[in-house]
Parts: sequence; C-alpha cells; structure tokens
Amino acid sequence: MARFALVSNRLLSRPHPRCLGLLRIANGNGDGVSNSNSKANARLFATESAQRPSQSSPSPPLDNRVKLVEVGPRDGLQNEKTIIPLATKINLIERLARTGLSTIEAGSFVSPKWVPQMDNSREILEHILRRDIASPTPLTFSFLAPNLKGLNNANAILEKHPNAFETQATRLANPSASSHKPTVEIAVFAAATEAFSQKNLNCDIATSLKWFGEVIQAAKQRGLRVRAYISVVLGCPFEGHDVNPHRVAEIATEMLEMGADEIALGDTTGMGTAPRTKELLNCLRSAGIRNEDISMHFHDTYGQALVNTAVALEHGIRTFDSSVGGLGGCPYSPGATGNVATENMVYFLESLGMDTGVDLDAVSDIGAWITKELGKPNDSSVGKAVIGARSMTEQDVKA
Repeated sequence: MARFALVSNRLLSRPHPRCLGLLRIANGNGDGVSNSNSKANARLFATESAQRPSQSSPSPPLDNRVKLVEVGPRDGLQNEKTIIPLATKINLIERLARTGLSTIEAGSFVSPKWVPQMDNSREILEHILRRDIASPTPLTFSFLAPNLKGLNNANAILEKHPNAFETQATRLANPSASSHKPTVEIAVFAAATEAFSQKNLNCDIATSLKWFGEVIQAAKQRGLRVRAYISVVLGCPFEGHDVNPHRVAEIATEMLEMGADEIALGDTTGMGTAPRTKELLNCLRSAGIRNEDISMHFHDTYGQALVNTAVALEHGIRTFDSSVGGLGGCPYSPGATGNVATENMVYFLESLGMDTGVDLDAVSDIGAWITKELGKPNDSSVGKAVIGARSMTEQDVKA
C-alpha cells in the first residue's frame, strides 16, 4: 500500500478489499473480467503482446494494484502562459519520481511555435539520460512526439546516450532484472471526433492515423514503448456529448494493430458520466480490446472524474492518468479544467483498498509547491486536507 505518514492515516481508514461491493472482479464474476475473445487472441497488438497473459487466463482472486501515470510535467504545464524555468521542471520531475510514481510524462517534441512551454523538452530528456534519478521503483518517462520530425528530434538525443535507457526488447528479455536505467516512451495523440481532430491536429482522423502509424512503426523499430492517446472520447467541445463509442473502438483497434502498447482514453472536456463511461468500456471489450491495453484519462470539469474512475475500476481497468495539484487543461476545449488530481486519486483508490504505491504526503507537498510556483490555486482538495491536518498535528505537538 502507499506509504502514509501519521497524519494521512488519521484521514484515511481503508475497508478490507473483500468487503467492497463496488469492485466485483474476482473469479470472472461481475464486470471486471471478460471472457475469452477470439479477436483479442488472433490480433497481435504490440511487441509486448506475446509476453502478457490474456484476460481469459487465471488471475488472482482480487487484483488491487493500480498504476497512476503522472501527466503534470507535460499535460499539466503545457498551457501555462509564463515560461517555466527548466530547473523548476526538472525539480518537479525528480520530486515526483521519489513518491513511488512509476510513469511520468516529462515533455513534448512539438513545434515551439504551437507549444512554447515544451521548448526545453530536449534538455529534460538529456537530463534524464545523464542523471540517475532516485526512485523506489523502475521509471518510465513519456514524451509526446506527434510526427516523424518530433520522433527524430527525440531519437537524436537517445542516439547520443545509447546505454542510458532501457529498450522494450531488453526489458522484456529480462523482466526480473534490477536496473536503474529508465524506459523512454513515445506518445501520439488522435481524436475521437472529426471536429476536434481538425482543431487540434489540422487534419481529419484518417490522415492523423496515417501519420501516427509512421511514428509508431519508427518508434517500435527503435525499441521504444508507444502510448496512443485518443482525445474527447466522452464528449467533444464542438460535437457535443454524443461521441460514438464504436468509433472510439475502431480508432483504438487500429492504433493497437499499428503497434501501440497502450491506449489512453481521454475525457478531455470532463463531460464523461458513469453510464457513458460504462458504455464506452463495454464497447471496447466487445471489439476485443483488453483491459490491460487501456488507461483512463479523466478531467474533473464537472466533478465526475472519481465517479468515472470507480466505473472503470469495476470494469477491470488498472491504469489511470492524473496530474499533481490538478494541473492542466486543453486550449482546444473551452472551459475544460485540469486533469483529476493525483492526490485525489491516491486517496480515493487507497480508500477502496487498492494499492497505488504512491506516497500521499509527498505528492501533496509537491502539489502545494508547484501550484505556488505557478501562482495558481491548488485544485487538489485531498492535498490541501492532508497539509491542513498535518499543520494541526504539528500545532498539537508543540502545545
């Protein structure tokens, strides 16, 4: 379980996992485990696929391990108007790495004309490869590369440090080996609606998938893991709430067949509701897409992120994106607030008996620090509560 200090234990009392009616995941009963699917077995999703068990394989009675992907340093900061110093970004990444988070979005190889905040991503990748960043767990650093130019820019840095990172092949060849070398992951972004694709990528969905196919193929040849995002899967600012889940499944299937290792489904606008989240996940399952190939990326614009997380948990999803302090937004999604806060996710998941491996006190401190650095309010209610309770405890001790 996550490492909670005394103050956090006072805030959080966990029920025993077996008492949770919400998480009906055991032994193939309930919605958490799907039956064998011939499509999933027949299709080669990615390099790792042969190494991973299928959903029809026997599983533990209750899988309570949840992976949180920290997107704050990239998705959380990319829309900030004031350029954040490189030292602050590196400090943020290194502090997050010490909390138990195993995957961190660190930067973006995009044109500085469009996203000036990410202009120093080259220096961040160089720093990651040159320095042994302290962490209690093996680290993966993810970088957005939406086209071959971006990937080539990342590759130019990787080629200067060929022995400083793990490739997918070396990690799969010896998965039990202990290594301080990070894994470098490349991410691409598609959209679930034509209107959002035109606004965000300046092309239709079919054209974007052609581009991403080239990036994915080149990244896999380099031995890199690939994460494929699909934006606005539960609501589009231009086309409304009724995003077609079957279209999302088609796009996800195509990207997996291209070689993507994981599909991150983005509720970019925060319009998602529990029924629509369940409908989408059921549609993906019917298309033969496995739970372990999916990550959920919720925004909390309408306060539904944790509700939707609960639905995804019950379905069997075990990877979720979050952002420290609730940082983030989307310039092409007017009114959309930040990603669900990492602090809120850790508290929520652990209260359900899940194991995130993340230090809540440490990540709460980071959320308070980085939002102060940015001159923004801390959007994590849990983070503020943890720090407030700690202050009261310290005052009691002094008294």
